[in-house]
Amino acid sequence: MAKQYRTAAGATFDVANYIVLTLFGLAAVLPFVYVIAGSFASDAELTQRAVFFIPKTFTLAAYEFIFSTGTIVKSIGVSIYVTVIGTLVNLFFTVTMAYSLAKRGLYGRNLVLNLVIFSMLFGGGMIPTYLVVKELHLLDSLWALMLPGAISAFNLIIVKNFFQEIPKEIEEAGRIDGCSELGLLWRIVLPLSMPVLATFTLFYAVGHWNDFFAALLYINDPEKWPLQVMLRQIVLLSQAAAGDLNSMDPNFVKPPDQSIKMAVIVVGTIPILCVYPFLQKHFAKGVLLGSVKG
Repeated sequence: MAKQYRTAAGATFDVANYIVLTLFGLAAVLPFVYVIAGSFASDAELTQRAVFFIPKTFTLAAYEFIFSTGTIVKSIGVSIYVTVIGTLVNLFFTVTMAYSLAKRGLYGRNLVLNLVIFSMLFGGGMIPTYLVVKELHLLDSLWALMLPGAISAFNLIIVKNFFQEIPKEIEEAGRIDGCSELGLLWRIVLPLSMPVLATFTLFYAVGHWNDFFAALLYINDPEKWPLQVMLRQIVLLSQAAAGDLNSMDPNFVKPPDQSIKMAVIVVGTIPILCVYPFLQKHFAKGVLLGSVKG
């Protein structure tokens, strides 16, 4: 192989590219490192030092306050349940509907596609959705956090486009071997669709994990609060308790408000962040594959 010589302009571009990408990477990572460091620092240090990445005084007071009761552990279990079951519900309805709409000969296909696109532009709103959930007797039920958003119109269209790109000859070979439509979907289409399915599994899982507004609307029982709502309550209670108990008891030790906020971010982010590396290799490929053709 002939030796390739790089021009000065090319080398300059590479250096500038590395510098810019490094700066963007640091801009994305350093704030989260600061939040982690701040969760282990005292409020006094957070007040005195504008930015730091290693706390001078290491303390677990914020995490001790968060995990002082068993409710936080129960809320983590609720969030895991809603994330896992909700993601499975999302994938089931998205895949089955996308597979049907990928069939160009399906009667009424264009009408259904237009209705799907219409739902991307116009929604019923918060109050009508609440009334629907109430009439379905889903209030104070974890299903209220999973069923109202069972299908994302955007994700549905991407998955449908991906299914349409699978060669028809593969499906015809499966039919010759005696596969039904469900057999084709399960044995042929889904194994070929792992990149796009892994991508939208991550999308749906992150959406369920981070969602707290639906729980505020539909869940009144504190025993069924997911992690995000419980962490929000902990922040509010820490601020209220600091003011009330400090006036009642002079010896009361004020909980570290700023550290608690940062610890709440860490507790709410780390679990779903640990899942991302297992799906990251499929992430970009899955989105691009399903968005090339209409």
